Amino acid sequence: MSAVYITRVAKYLPNAPVSNDEMEDFLGKIDDKASKARRLILRNNGIKNRYYALDGSGKVTHSNADLAALAIEKLFDDDFTANDVEVLSCGTSTPDHLLPSHAAMVHGLLGNRSVELNSSSGVCCSGMNALKFGYLSVKSGSSKNAICTGSERVSTWMQADKFEREIENLKELDEQPIVAFKKDFLRWMLSDGAAAFLLENRRRGELSLRIEWMEAFSYAHELEACMYAGGDKLEDGTLKPWSDYTTAEWLEQSVFALKQDVKILDKYILEKGVESMKAAMEKHSIGPDDVDYLLPHVSSHYFIDGLYQKFAEAGIAIERHKWFTNLANVGNVGSASIYLMLEELMNAGNLKKGERILLSVPESGRFSYAYAYLTVC
Repeated sequence: MSAVYITRVAKYLPNAPVSNDEMEDFLGKIDDKASKARRLILRNNGIKNRYYALDGSGKVTHSNADLAALAIEKLFDDDFTANDVEVLSCGTSTPDHLLPSHAAMVHGLLGNRSVELNSSSGVCCSGMNALKFGYLSVKSGSSKNAICTGSERVSTWMQADKFEREIENLKELDEQPIVAFKKDFLRWMLSDGAAAFLLENRRRGELSLRIEWMEAFSYAHELEACMYAGGDKLEDGTLKPWSDYTTAEWLEQSVFALKQDVKILDKYILEKGVESMKAAMEKHSIGPDDVDYLLPHVSSHYFIDGLYQKFAEAGIAIERHKWFTNLANVGNVGSASIYLMLEELMNAGNLKKGERILLSVPESGRFSYAYAYLTVC
C-alpha cells in the first residue's frame, strides 16, 4: 500500500461576500414579505458572510460544475498540469443535472484528457466520500494521483420564485401563505463555493498532509431521513419520491425544495456524532491528546457548545483552542465546507511538521458521519 498525501489545496468562492442584511436581495422575498425566521436563524448559526453564484439581480453567474472546475484549475502549474491528472472524484449535494454525473460535467469543463471518474452524492459527507475514493485509489496503487472536490451551488434552489406556485396554492386553499419552516430554515443556512485537493503517492513542496486513515458511519438503519429534497416525508417517516408526484404537485408543494426536520436534527445529530467519533478514535487507538487541530463541520455555531459537552461526557473532549472553523466568514457550503476549512488552515502558514489534524463531518440526510486523520509532514 502506498502512502497518500494531500499535496495541494485550492478554493473558489464566487463573487463578493454577501452579508446577512443582503441575503434577501439575492434570494428574494417569498410572497414579497420578509422572512420572520431569518434573524433568529442567523443569530443562532453565527454566519456573517457567505457567497452566492448569483449577481445582485439574482442572475446565475456560475454552475456547480463551473465552481468545481475553477477550484481545480488553481491546483495546476508547470510541475503538475491538467494532463497529469489520473482520477477525478467529485462530491456534491446539488449537482446541476440528474444525468450526466457531476464529475463528468466537471471533467468536460477541464477538457484535459481521459481520466477515471467518480461522483459522490448525498449531503455533507459526499465531499468526504469523494476524498475517500481518491485516497483508496492512490493507496492501493491503482493511481499515482487523484483530484478530489466538494462543491455546492444551492442558492438557486433557495430563490423566492421557486416557491411562488406553492404560495398561490395555499391561498387558493384559504391557508396561511407561509412556506413551512422546514424549507425556510435552510434558505438562511446554506451557500455556494468549491474547493479541491490534490492527492499523490509522494510529498510535494514544503508542506504536505499524509492521510493516516479515513472512517465513515451511517445510522440510516436506525433513523428516518432528516434533510431531503426531490420528495416529501409521509406520516410514517418514509419518503415519497418526486417521480411519484404529478407535475402539478411538483410546483404546488415545492417538491424539489431542500427540507430539514429540525426536531430530528436536534435530537440525534450530536448524539450520533459523538458515538461515531468515539468509535473511530478507539478503532485507531488515538485520544484527544493525539489531535492538534480538530476541524468540525458544523452547520451552525448553535451546536458547538453542546458538541463539546457531549465529547466531554464521552471522554473524548478535544480542547477548544484546538478547534478550527471558518463558518462565520465562509458560510455553510455543505460538502465543500471541510475542504474550505482545510484549505484555509493549510495555507495560513501556521502548521508545523508532526502536527495531527482530525476532520469531522456529519450529515443530517439520514445521519451519516465521516472522519479523516492527517499528519503534517
